[in-house]
Amino acid sequence: MLKIEGLTKSYNKGDIKAVEDISLEIENGEIFGFLGPNGAGKTTTIKMIVGLLKPDNGKIILDGINVWEEPMRAKSRISYVPDNPEIYDRLTGFEYLNFIGDMYDIAAEERTEKIKQYTSIFNIEDALGDIISSYSHGMKQKLVLTSALMSNPDLFILDEPMVGLDPKSSFNLKEIMRNMCNDGKSVFFSTHVMEVAEKLCDKIAIINKGKIIAMGSMEELRRTAQEKESLENIFLELTENE
Repeated sequence: MLKIEGLTKSYNKGDIKAVEDISLEIENGEIFGFLGPNGAGKTTTIKMIVGLLKPDNGKIILDGINVWEEPMRAKSRISYVPDNPEIYDRLTGFEYLNFIGDMYDIAAEERTEKIKQYTSIFNIEDALGDIISSYSHGMKQKLVLTSALMSNPDLFILDEPMVGLDPKSSFNLKEIMRNMCNDGKSVFFSTHVMEVAEKLCDKIAIINKGKIIAMGSMEELRRTAQEKESLENIFLELTENE
């Protein structure tokens, strides 16, 4: 599904290495968790994958498509939920979702069905006629999640998706992520919530200071960190050692 090779990004004329020579692979039907302390390079990596930041070096290949050589082909198969939803505040929720539907060329009947399905799941259907500027942070997050799911993406990328969500919406999102992978799609997400990553992910990578310091299933990570039981303890040991 997604293959990253030697990805590097620096700032300040190369003095600051935000991401340094990272490689990873996400298979079809896999939930991949991306963990790291603040400033470790998670968001920079995600922005390069979705085409918002150009890497200094390295390749990002989505099902044989080079994301930076064929950006429109790649982006048509990706949906991205950022850590801070920046959306058009002067539109209503319904207008925004229809705008996204137009961008992805989603047919009217399918669009109506998807909007009804996901706004009901996230309990924002009654707010769709309201101006987005009146939404709370959590409601904006739910609207962005709905817009991202409408296109039924092959690769669903989320940066700290649980922030601002109530417990029921968090539970529903996790169910959606797992169901997508059961259908052969893939999910890549960053999070600080260790319990979520531990229970949900098929594979996990830990990044620190721009480098991946551990990657694998929970069992593989336990062996890396001297048989520590919880992901939280594994994470703390590995990042503190670095």
